[in-house]
Amino acid sequence: MRGYVLLEDGTRLEGELCGAGPEQGTDAVTGEVVFNTAMTGYQEAMSDPSYSGQIITFTYPMIGNYGVAEAAMESDRIHARAAIMRDARNSTDAAAAEGGWLDWLREGGVMAITGVDTRALVRHIRDKGAMRGGVFAETVSEAQARERIAAEPAMTGADLASKVTLSEPLELPGQGPRIVALDTGIKRSIIEQFRARDAHLTLLPCTSSADEVLARDPDLVFLACGPGDPAALDYIVGTVRELVGRKPVIGICLGHQLLCRAVGLDTFKLPFGHRGANHPVKDLESGRIDITSQNHGFAVRPPDGGERVESDEPVRWETDFGAAELTHVNLYDRTVEGLRLRDVPGRTFQYHPEAGPGPHDARHLFDEFLRLAEEAS
Repeated sequence: MRGYVLLEDGTRLEGELCGAGPEQGTDAVTGEVVFNTAMTGYQEAMSDPSYSGQIITFTYPMIGNYGVAEAAMESDRIHARAAIMRDARNSTDAAAAEGGWLDWLREGGVMAITGVDTRALVRHIRDKGAMRGGVFAETVSEAQARERIAAEPAMTGADLASKVTLSEPLELPGQGPRIVALDTGIKRSIIEQFRARDAHLTLLPCTSSADEVLARDPDLVFLACGPGDPAALDYIVGTVRELVGRKPVIGICLGHQLLCRAVGLDTFKLPFGHRGANHPVKDLESGRIDITSQNHGFAVRPPDGGERVESDEPVRWETDFGAAELTHVNLYDRTVEGLRLRDVPGRTFQYHPEAGPGPHDARHLFDEFLRLAEEAS
């Protein structure tokens, strides 16, 4: 069946439905329309909880050519609401394939559309910013589609972490340091990196209190990635604020933003976010440049209150817990990518060191996390 993509500003692009559709009772889906620039990893992206509430436009033209497999799942289900593609395939002849990409989407009840001019769509989002939109069957009138888009909540102010978190604690035993992670949407590949290093990992719902975290006697508190606006998560920020200075705290992606807010810094919404596997990040301490995997729509404000860090100097913030020093910067748009808390034990990283999927340049950070935990044990 023919279908179309419609954005809240009226932009419309035609295509053909190829995932779940009207025959399954699905003729429309709305969400924030964003784009991912990775050449591979389509299954990991769709199953990443950080894409909750979003519709992914894949910039790489051919999607689905190597099928799907259980090993590529980043969670127990699909979290993205729909996929927009130029050339969707349903191949199952790749060596690791256990099923077809489009079959997997249909089985998951997820809409998808192919034949879309994704170059035009991505250029529009890049110029105008990520915005609400939807994928619609041709049987849905544009007037009806506009009404559904208008009813979709904006991403700014959205608490999505509470929708993807665990319902109860999960203990993953190991002989190494005790890591307690607040689950705001942690990915399986992150868990696997800690497990590979024999850490004793405990996942707690993101609604857990500081006392519940401390009752586990952690050597390190880990704040994971996840969806939504960090400014809408004051209940987590309050918990983290009680932990800072009492235990070492590491934050990545959303966790980076939450830890920064907990020490008194601010965050803001990026025009179209960072989503892909090719973002160069410079370590200001070593001069090393890692190509990183990223998936976020918000960032931390620099000390001057703007949005960019123009120099490669380790500028400092004065926080509620002492000094914080810039350690990493994004070489694409000069946004903040990492901080070190100087007066209490804590580090933050905006990117995904586990690289699920993506380059493995930054996986060495997990060794640093474990060293920090061992020093505190």
